[in-house]
Amino acid sequence: MNRLDLYPQVRNLRLTSSKVVEGIYSGNYRSVFKGPGLEFDEVREYSPTDDSRFIDWNVTSRLGTPYTKIFREERELQLQMVVDLSPSLYAGNGPMSKRDILNILFANLTFAAVSNNDKVGAIFHTDRIEGWVGPRKGRNHATRLIQDCLTLDTQGQGSDLSLALRTVHESMKHRGIIIILSDFRTTGYWQELSILSRKHDIICLMITDPLDDYFPRTGWLELQDPETGQVLHAFGESSNFQQVYHDKWTLHKLHWRRECRRRGIETLEVSTVDDPAARLVAFFNRRKARR
Repeated sequence: MNRLDLYPQVRNLRLTSSKVVEGIYSGNYRSVFKGPGLEFDEVREYSPTDDSRFIDWNVTSRLGTPYTKIFREERELQLQMVVDLSPSLYAGNGPMSKRDILNILFANLTFAAVSNNDKVGAIFHTDRIEGWVGPRKGRNHATRLIQDCLTLDTQGQGSDLSLALRTVHESMKHRGIIIILSDFRTTGYWQELSILSRKHDIICLMITDPLDDYFPRTGWLELQDPETGQVLHAFGESSNFQQVYHDKWTLHKLHWRRECRRRGIETLEVSTVDDPAARLVAFFNRRKARR
């Protein structure tokens, strides 16, 4: 991508994201995630409403009256985003492609994290790891992440989410938030997702398009899978083909929702005909209301 083309895109994403973050849901971002754990705060005199398990017996024996340890939730969060940059994300029949929606979601989430002084990092992948940026704070770091998301010259053709999740598991030593942005048109990642879900707060963002549900009524077409190169001949006017296509991808989505729910993973689906920022706001508000 030409640098002269890049700067307006980064600038527009930054301005749009900052407006959304600061004006609508900056406060919600922190309230919908739990911190990574508890840290010691102070010792104070024990009261009957305190948990007896936290009595500090050393202080109690010295002073002759019960004292208890007080803990507070650690509030510095670490957000790690797993970003699918495989060729299938360039598809789209709406005003924007799936990749356009991914870029906007990524920018919004990145600036939400840095606006709350939290660390954010990203793993970009296809069927290989295309790029990895460690978690850091600051708007300059956020801008760098967005530039990488827009400009990475990917080499892979497919999508290996399991590889990306194994990489996250190896690199994240402490509890954090993992947000996966993908169309999830890949397989073989459920075991890795299960392992991560035991420790981390995970959200799966599926990016969709109307063509994912309904095949257009057309004549004979030669379709090529952008990731495998496989060619399929289809007759869009065939009612049977239309039904088989619809059933296949409907079942795929139902299976994805069910498997995420089984692991306690929340999901959000954003279409190329949606306003991605509005969808994020609604999601954050729903999550906040449940906490």
